[in-house]
Amino acid sequence: MTPQNQHEGERTRIREAMNRLLAGQATASNGSLTIVALAAEASVHRMALQKRHADLKNEFYERVRNETQQVPEPEKQLRATVTKLKKTISNQKDEIERLRDLVTRLTLASAVLTQKQDERERIPVPEPDNVIPIRPPTT
Repeated sequence: MTPQNQHEGERTRIREAMNRLLAGQATASNGSLTIVALAAEASVHRMALQKRHADLKNEFYERVRNETQQVPEPEKQLRATVTKLKKTISNQKDEIERLRDLVTRLTLASAVLTQKQDERERIPVPEPDNVIPIRPPTT
């Protein structure tokens, strides 16, 4: 059997399996409307379906959407992932806003402390009368 004939045989089996799954008459799989079930129903390796027959995979999902009014499982998973990522982004935006506010407050506190230290350094401190310098001050 040539590779071309083998692929045509696979394509025929995939289309027949598609029809059985959509009719609810699965014979070799659990009957779910997924690529795994389609591959099992057609007796085709899942990767062959994903790689060589990607057009049939897309056709299957389109038929699932149109004929059963169901959302295909991969699309459900993607939607759940998108929702999760949107929540993560929202949480990160909130955290960034809190951190920016904290940076502003810490900068202001630092400025106040620096100013107080400068004021303390400007006030002359009287020298105690019991301290003797080691070297006399040079003038």
